[in-house]
Amino acid sequence: MKIATFYLSTFLLSAFILLVSACQPIEQTKLEPKSAFQTASGQPVMQGTSLSFPQDHGIHQQQGIEWWYITANLESDAGETFGVQWTLFRTLMPSSVSSTWWDNNLYFAHFAMQYKQEHVAFERFSRANQTQITPSPFSAVIDDWQLSSINNDFLPLTLKASQSNADENSNQNYHIDLTLNNSPLTLHGDRGYSQKTASGHASYYFSYPFLNVTGNLTFAGKQYQVTGDAWYDREWSASLLDKSQLGWDWFSLVDSTGKKKGLMLFCIRGEQQSYQYCSGTHITTNGEATPIPKEDIKLTVLETVKLDNSDYPSKWQVSLPNTPKITIKTITKDSRNQLSIPYWEGRVKVSGGFNGKGYAELTGY
Repeated sequence: MKIATFYLSTFLLSAFILLVSACQPIEQTKLEPKSAFQTASGQPVMQGTSLSFPQDHGIHQQQGIEWWYITANLESDAGETFGVQWTLFRTLMPSSVSSTWWDNNLYFAHFAMQYKQEHVAFERFSRANQTQITPSPFSAVIDDWQLSSINNDFLPLTLKASQSNADENSNQNYHIDLTLNNSPLTLHGDRGYSQKTASGHASYYFSYPFLNVTGNLTFAGKQYQVTGDAWYDREWSASLLDKSQLGWDWFSLVDSTGKKKGLMLFCIRGEQQSYQYCSGTHITTNGEATPIPKEDIKLTVLETVKLDNSDYPSKWQVSLPNTPKITIKTITKDSRNQLSIPYWEGRVKVSGGFNGKGYAELTGY
């Protein structure tokens, strides 16, 4: 599923007028996400469209919302564990503004890190010339944050981002410099066409679910050499929710007890936060995808945590056919990205019929 935020149109237009005309920072205002998730922009994706690479690593200008998304579970030489999220978003905003800095798109990026029960998140907004996205060699860059191919092949990738204080030893410094490699490609749904609601909202959605990670990171001014696993998601769409729907719970899970296998699940939530529509993918070691029909998925919340008067799930049970029950539990309890629109994005551990770790995303709580 893998979306974090899409902004109300009036806010977006005001932001870009500031960026284009005055180059002033945007005042960060938390907004209600519900209507933003439900807003249609651009043309709906069409089932049966064949994906083509390297072109589909680049921009899909006809669709209104699009993202390049990394989540990673990492471990230092001393056994300390970390979570990393990096995302570049594009959202279509046609307007009459005429400028070399304006291409009818707003670009923005999120960079978040976790260690124990600490979670930090940062965001950047960009005009057209501050963001460069090319399909081959692949590169998605916003200022000095970047996800880029190292050579003409898509893999390996390098991921770099930094939020720094002038004092290099400051405990406010956060940095990643990672190399990601060696994962098969997985197409979700019907050869990449991923239906999101009973009424037919859909996206094109593919992943590299088993990326091996090496590199270094800085958390609160302390540097670590790390290794681990990452999951890369690519998705584009015109809209994702019906008017009556509030948000979703989404999971990317990797079982590494033997040969790696993956499980992607999402459930859309409606009134009273009830799950209305679910979908998923079983992923084999070589990336082969088997869709899981919506009627075969039962997701139940077992425990919640209260964060600023809202109840967020912290433990779930998943029931799938011919599989022992799966338990998913959050690691960093308050994993909210408290940015222009808040959402929860953080590490999870998995046990029962599927054993491993991954990431969850919760929107609309």
